[in-house]
Amino acid sequence: MPDIRVPKLDEHGSKSVMKTAFEVVMIALGVFLGLAGEQWREARHQRDMADQALRRFRTEITENRTSIAAVKDYHSDLRKRLHAEFDKPANKRSLDHVEMHGIRPATLDHSAWDLAIATQSLAYVDPALSLSLSQLYNTQATVAALGNGLLQSMYVQPPIDDARATTFFGAVMLYYDDMDAYEPALLKLYDDLLSKIGKALK
Repeated sequence: MPDIRVPKLDEHGSKSVMKTAFEVVMIALGVFLGLAGEQWREARHQRDMADQALRRFRTEITENRTSIAAVKDYHSDLRKRLHAEFDKPANKRSLDHVEMHGIRPATLDHSAWDLAIATQSLAYVDPALSLSLSQLYNTQATVAALGNGLLQSMYVQPPIDDARATTFFGAVMLYYDDMDAYEPALLKLYDDLLSKIGKALK
């Protein structure tokens, strides 16, 4: 029979294989830890952006709530007095008795919303909370548009005679009718959102 020799792995060769396997494992572990660290940093960055946006929203919503609360009773009282006069026959109305200290539309800021859209930080806020914020700012935009519309009509047709004054006060009454519905709704939205934002920031 021919003499067949089976090659044996020497001790040096065995250590070389083990060393290579160890290096591969360490490289894989390093890549994994690097990716995990990057994901953690990204998640932290997104959380920080969401928190900053929510703090800005909380400040702005508080200010807007104060603005609505400051004029709500004035609008409601003047609305009642205007309705009392307009409910009378035209020849018995006396709008001179309606004491008015300006239309006084609420000043509603939307800078926090604009910044959240520009920086895309709204994408990192809880979707349900983002939807509530969107509903609030849409309602505010409607209220602001109604106020601007009334102010523009006042400058187009200023109440400089009795006929125009009657038309103007009628428009003011309609505006306050809208505010009688919108302003309490906004106050409720503000309170609900402030509560939700407070929970989200804990």
